[in-house]
Amino acid sequence: MPIKIQRDLPVREILERENIFVMDENRAMHQDIRPIQILILNLMPLKEETELQLLRSLSNTPLQVDVTFMAVESHQAKNTSRSHLNKFYQTFSELKGQRFDGMIITGAPVEQMEFEEVDYWQELTEIMDWSTTHVTSTIYLCWAAQAGLYHHFGLQKRPLDQKMFGLFWHKVLNRKIPLVRGFDDMFLAPHSRHTEVPIEDIHRCKELTVLAESEEAGLFLAMSDEGRKIFVMGHPEYDRITLDGEYKRDVGKGLPIHIPENYYRGDDPSIPPLLMWRAHANNLYTNWLNYYVYQVTPYNLMGTPDFSHS
Repeated sequence: MPIKIQRDLPVREILERENIFVMDENRAMHQDIRPIQILILNLMPLKEETELQLLRSLSNTPLQVDVTFMAVESHQAKNTSRSHLNKFYQTFSELKGQRFDGMIITGAPVEQMEFEEVDYWQELTEIMDWSTTHVTSTIYLCWAAQAGLYHHFGLQKRPLDQKMFGLFWHKVLNRKIPLVRGFDDMFLAPHSRHTEVPIEDIHRCKELTVLAESEEAGLFLAMSDEGRKIFVMGHPEYDRITLDGEYKRDVGKGLPIHIPENYYRGDDPSIPPLLMWRAHANNLYTNWLNYYVYQVTPYNLMGTPDFSHS
């Protein structure tokens, strides 16, 4: 089934070239089903790149997914045009009266700042609190995962000696939980960050269940509240060349950066990298949409029992 997006969203043409089924509002109005309502709070500076990555990830499901993009009001985007934001994004003020089946909060390049120093931190905490009563299940990605663990459970992040950068092997824990259904015992996933929440602190938090972790990279996947909150410390949505672009950008700026681990064949940046994590990334988002979004919410979203008891 399709992803429903606005007719003139720029990434639509790319999705269609990749044979991803997208539809606009007019066609969606004639579908005799209730689409799954997904809200994406996009905190990344290159918003169109993140739009494309996440829409790809949400497309591998028989469900019709209706996507709404949200941007924070308390931060002025520098890398995305104001016209794009005005046309394709809404604000929390405009959306807070609505309810959504699922929500994704992306990472952001602010991890080396204290949370309270981020100019939109107060707005983000309001959105995170709002999501507990207006969203069935929320995925927190990378920096957002650290922010969510800090806000909801008081878990502190810490700086790393060097950037966690590349593909890392992870092992699956608690295999019977549907979110990791179909995962291999070990799988690769991208990480790109300067900070971490210590895995031992996460294991000590009784409200959290760790589903996948790495000896090198620490936490990859955890959940709480029976899947109402899901924390993904890596970047399963990354494209084949995302790490390549980050590496070559930092090299070009003269920044200290090592070759991403397990990424280039023979650690040779001149050789195009292999895509070795897409299947598990697709599986993660499909399991989320099926088991924690679609099967939990009723046809009438406003009648979701969990909302009245949060």
